[in-house]
Amino acid sequence: MNIAYAMPPGRGDTDRLLSKLAWHLESRGLRVCGTVQANTNRLYDGPCDMDVRVLPEGPVIRISQDLGPGARGCRLDSAALETAVGLVETRLEHGADVLVVNKFSKHEAEGRGFRAAIADALSRDIPVLVGLNELNRPAFEAFTDGMAERLPPELDRLEAWVLDQVARRSCIA
Repeated sequence: MNIAYAMPPGRGDTDRLLSKLAWHLESRGLRVCGTVQANTNRLYDGPCDMDVRVLPEGPVIRISQDLGPGARGCRLDSAALETAVGLVETRLEHGADVLVVNKFSKHEAEGRGFRAAIADALSRDIPVLVGLNELNRPAFEAFTDGMAERLPPELDRLEAWVLDQVARRSCIA
């Protein structure tokens, strides 16, 4: 199974790392499919806005809802996330060298979100790289049957893994 994940330790580190990786891979001419996330702080002291860029050329979709400064519930806009998922699934049908998913989150753990896109990419022998946090790690490991490779959260190591997967795939084809 050609799926790997990275677990950078700091808040926002996964987003920055995968965004840089996508840019590096695109600049090498690879067909990168998936999403990367960017968070924007708000003017008031509240949670940030969450946006995903659908790779490679967009659009950028806001996946968070503004529930007000005192809100404590989940801010994810499920409909916006599913819009991003639909765009990624459509782009996968046209081929890709790699699928990058910004986060295997609660949605994926519950069987929604990018889970079907990940399975589709794997069935097409397209390598998949996922951002992951400790909270969703058990569900991810169950989903991948423990066969996903944990990579150090370093740009050069992630890039080397993707390039190796792409080279192996082209040798087989």
